[in-house]
Amino acid sequence: MKYLTLVPDGMADRPLSALGGRTPMETARKPCMDRLARMSTVGTVLHVPAGMVPESDTANMSILSFDPAIYSRGRSPLEAASMGIEMAPEDTAYRCNLVTLSEEGGYESKIMLDHSADEITTEEADILIGALDSQFGGPKVKFYTGVSYRHCLIIKDGNDKYEFMRPHDIIGRPIGEYLPRESDGGREFLELMRKSYEVLYDHAVNRSRRARGLRPANSAWVWSPGKKPQLPSFTEKWNLRAAVISAVDLIKGIGLCAGMTPISVPGATGNIHTNFEGKAKAAIKAFRDGYDFVFVHIEAPDECGHRAETQNKIRSIEIIDDMVLRPIYEYLQGCGDEYKILVLPDHPTPIETRTHSSEPIPFFLYSSAKKANGVPAFTEEAARQTGLYIPKGHHLLDMVIKNKTR
Repeated sequence: MKYLTLVPDGMADRPLSALGGRTPMETARKPCMDRLARMSTVGTVLHVPAGMVPESDTANMSILSFDPAIYSRGRSPLEAASMGIEMAPEDTAYRCNLVTLSEEGGYESKIMLDHSADEITTEEADILIGALDSQFGGPKVKFYTGVSYRHCLIIKDGNDKYEFMRPHDIIGRPIGEYLPRESDGGREFLELMRKSYEVLYDHAVNRSRRARGLRPANSAWVWSPGKKPQLPSFTEKWNLRAAVISAVDLIKGIGLCAGMTPISVPGATGNIHTNFEGKAKAAIKAFRDGYDFVFVHIEAPDECGHRAETQNKIRSIEIIDDMVLRPIYEYLQGCGDEYKILVLPDHPTPIETRTHSSEPIPFFLYSSAKKANGVPAFTEEAARQTGLYIPKGHHLLDMVIKNKTR
């Protein structure tokens, strides 16, 4: 038996007046998803437990059957693992975004314009992260380049309990009330972020970006602290040889910590310009190489949600359907083995809020061995209407692999 889990990150949404009261999923032309959904078990599942922040580490751990209430300890240590950073027990990892702030007034009065600095290239970001490391790095502090705007900061004996604001949650707002506070132990983080603006504002990379009509990456934003992660082995739990394919370090880090094989795809960027075709080819190769379970994560719909790019979100869903799901499905159809396909976002990323939300998400489970009476099209509302609801997302793989429902 072969298992494909396809996660179009943030694909679920809410009805939009600009789309005539439809969602991007309802609007997108996705014939492969819809065809499979007509023969699938379809329902909704909750991957973000009550009281937890709807972040991708929480939701994707849940999809992979790990209870996030037990194992979710911040995204940064998982990203650090993917980046090959060896964390000591006393080290704390932090996500370090390169963001765009407005350039008028004092630091506290600036507005968060873009959590991704126009999805800065990794090559440009590497130069800026190097500048930050030259300014602030030392025996206890080290900056590491990730992908695009997503980077890592390691602080020895750093505070792993401090509650930071997520930059993608405050787009369009003045940052003052969301900055770390001196009064509750956030002074070192506040000073780093303030001074990062001084280092980055007039950097040659940002002068070039302004000249090209792009937003400058003029500040660092620190958030999501955590210690070295520990996850059980996915392979031992399910007796399956498993691989993970993703452009983002967070997802690859989850896979690494769970004993899965991360597979890198050239040109995979984490946005709508990613190498969709390459991800499909990598998944097919993984199956041919003997992997039983392949987890394909695609960030593009999530980034479009954060950027309020409605048409790009629709387009990303259509590309995933045509260039990722369709070729993998066609391969599985002809491979001679029984197989199952699970398709689901990890969480919604509504265009109207430009950030993640916690409500249940739609899923379909297609089995080559046993067809089901599904729904006419794979949409949020159609999934809700089936009445099948899984309140604990980390139990979903019981249905997929063991044919159990709880």
